[in-house]
Amino acid sequence: MDPLSLKTTSSKKKSIVKSWVIMDATNQILGRFSSRIASIIIGKHKPFFSPHVECGDHVVVINSNNIRLTGKKWDQKKYIRYTGYPGGKKVTLVKNLFNKDSRNLIYKAVKGMLPKNRLGRSILKNLHVYQKSIHKHEAQKPILFKDN
Repeated sequence: MDPLSLKTTSSKKKSIVKSWVIMDATNQILGRFSSRIASIIIGKHKPFFSPHVECGDHVVVINSNNIRLTGKKWDQKKYIRYTGYPGGKKVTLVKNLFNKDSRNLIYKAVKGMLPKNRLGRSILKNLHVYQKSIHKHEAQKPILFKDN
């Protein structure tokens, strides 16, 4: 490419190379950890990032049981949803959601950071969360993500 041509190149779906990354959630703060995951599965860390193409990596999160929240969020943070019926407001505390399935905390946090469209729903399928350090993606040879 000529550096003086001033053309913007956009990556195509065929030219994307996806890799597998493994991240350990032990003693990580939920929000900061989830934003790092969202950035990787969207593909913003790659030089050929295009916002309209799914160009991110697959992320395998292990040890979701050891995630942390700061302050009084274990007692005060709530997830609110509405069923669509009168009086159908449902409130779930973080503590209850964590005790039921700790993977849902990470899924909900990352999903809120993705685009709200078809691309965001397909990007979320690149996230694989496990409660312990055992996972079923050894055949993909995931590399351990190192913090900066």
